[in-house]
Parts: sequence; structure tokens; C-alpha cells
Amino acid sequence: MEDRRVIYNKQYTIYKLMTEIRNSKPYDLEERTAMFAESCRDFVKKLPKTMHNFEYGKQLIRSSGSQAANYIEANETIGNKDFTMRIRICRKEAKESCLWLRLSDIGANEKLNKERELLIIEAMELRKIFTSILEKSKPKFND
Repeated sequence: MEDRRVIYNKQYTIYKLMTEIRNSKPYDLEERTAMFAESCRDFVKKLPKTMHNFEYGKQLIRSSGSQAANYIEANETIGNKDFTMRIRICRKEAKESCLWLRLSDIGANEKLNKERELLIIEAMELRKIFTSILEKSKPKFND
């Protein structure tokens, strides 16, 4: 009987943590991810028109928009597994955005280089946030 109570308490704690994560200012991060996607779109518009940038730009727009859309989906999930999957996709897409930003050819444009650096920093911060959300939503059985 004692073991059941411990397991129930741990499950309740996990449920409470997941609820707090979902309800703690979800719209702030929704807005931040949307703004990142918009900034990436604007950055792509400024890139030199080369064959490489055309492909990298398309991929950047897709990955930055995908992490924003999947975060919105994560806030509307039906269960913990769905929530975790959506956040993992967000993290993956943020990581991918870093790659496309890095591969973009900006030439000798210093202003564009600064903008790219800021976008890479933002993508890395978003990735860290998604990683933190995932780690906090993991069940803890060692308590």
C-alpha cells in the first residue's frame, strides 16, 4: 500500500509540473517564436540572390516557421506524449535554423552578418528553452 502512495504522489507531482509548464506564460514564447520566424523571413529577403541562398532561405523560412507552429500545437496538446513530441520538434527545428543561418552566403555585408549573428543567438536561446521544457517535463523516479 505504501508503494502505491509513493507512485501516486510522483505521478501527481509530474502532472502538476506539466500543468504549470503549459500554463506558465505560453503566449510569451508563442510570440517570441513567431517573431523569430518573421525575423528570419525578413533576413532571407535581404540575402544576395544566389542559387545557394535560394535553397538555404527556403529551408530557413520552413524551419523557423515550423518551430513557431509546433510550439502553438504543443500548447494545445491532448496528452503528455504529444506535448513532448511537439517540443522535441521545436528544438530540432530551432537547431536546424542555426544551420541554415550559418550556411547562408552574405558576402561582405557587415550589417547582414550582424543580423545573422543575432538570429543565430536567438535560435540557440530558443533551443535551450525547449531543452529546459523537455527536461522539466520528464518523469522523475529518483525522488
